[in-house]
Amino acid sequence: MNAMREKPLHIGVFGLFGAGNSGNDGSLEAVLDHLRAARPDAVLDAMCGGPETVATRYGIPATRLNWYHGEYRTASRASAIAAKALGKLVDVFRTAAWVRRHDAVIVPGTGVLETTLPLRPWGFPYSLFLLCLTGRLFGTRVALVSVGAGAIGNRPTRALTRWSTRLAAYRSYRDPQSREAMRMMGVDTARDEVYADLVFALPAPSANEPAGAPGPVCVGVMDFHGSNDERARAEEIHRRYLDGTTRFVRALAEEGRAVRLLTGDELDRPVAAAIADAVGSPLVTVAEAASLADLMKETACADSVVATRYHNLVCALKVGTPTLALSYSAKSDALMAEMGMSAYCHPAREADADRLLEQFRELERRSAEVRRALVERNLVVARRVEQQFTALAAALFPAAGHTHALREAP
Repeated sequence: MNAMREKPLHIGVFGLFGAGNSGNDGSLEAVLDHLRAARPDAVLDAMCGGPETVATRYGIPATRLNWYHGEYRTASRASAIAAKALGKLVDVFRTAAWVRRHDAVIVPGTGVLETTLPLRPWGFPYSLFLLCLTGRLFGTRVALVSVGAGAIGNRPTRALTRWSTRLAAYRSYRDPQSREAMRMMGVDTARDEVYADLVFALPAPSANEPAGAPGPVCVGVMDFHGSNDERARAEEIHRRYLDGTTRFVRALAEEGRAVRLLTGDELDRPVAAAIADAVGSPLVTVAEAASLADLMKETACADSVVATRYHNLVCALKVGTPTLALSYSAKSDALMAEMGMSAYCHPAREADADRLLEQFRELERRSAEVRRALVERNLVVARRVEQQFTALAAALFPAAGHTHALREAP
């Protein structure tokens, strides 16, 4: 006869981690830090985009998200198209086998329910749908935790996203418009809560107080081509963004300001290099920031930050450095509003160096006031992340967790 004995919780984390995006990896790190502190006996592993990187960096077993290694490369040859199609079928069984080994799977933060950047329905939206569907079939609780969402124009992507969200056992959002976007897509969000981006849970250095002379400026750049619905205008949008940002950086260098160019994804590095080459000044350098911890150190040492990528903004705001957003989506505007910085948003699609300089100079004039306000706002946001983790534990692991920890032993 099989005896019943208590077994540790098996918790998986799922997402595009280890694939070169520091924001995604920061969200993973925040959840792993919490789980290791709150559930030290839990067995943790990941299904992700870069399993080798995740296993090495975070010390957990990791499984590749997709069977086909070229999943996120455009397939043009017939053999590649056939392999990608086969991979979609294989991934059904791979995902199901991985999910059923777990008591719960957490999708931590990031914009998993949005298409503010180019995205195909058969890419990550399909993978997320498989996760949520197999979780429902096998009784594994899938939690979408402080995720970002947005209006989706592409019908197949919208359908997959809607069904994924409905099938999840737990949902919360990082800002109010994410919840509203899912409500508008037909998801019942009445019991879904809004908290804050998980990266605000990470430890951070304090921002340096500016010295007498003007100090360095961090400019976070991005391989920005518009949203999923703007593919026809992608190159035009990119050229305007690159030209405006380059002229802004050149103006700072001509004033004698040191500029550190920041990235948030491997795709951004050529953009940073192109701007540095175009300006051609020794005052403009590219930071080798490989993680959000590195980005926080860079932004903490700056007098001011001007940034595009969402998690570049989060890093700068978290350390309390006056920040101006080159905003490419509503999530950036919402973040800046939450931190009391709505006046310092500039549209990335219409990057105007002259207007950007005006806003930047106004930001620097109010630097001391802004720094004091950010200290207060960070305390509020940190409390909300703590509330998120408390709510997540109550939803996934009720009582002392024994209900989920009991398994049959042979």
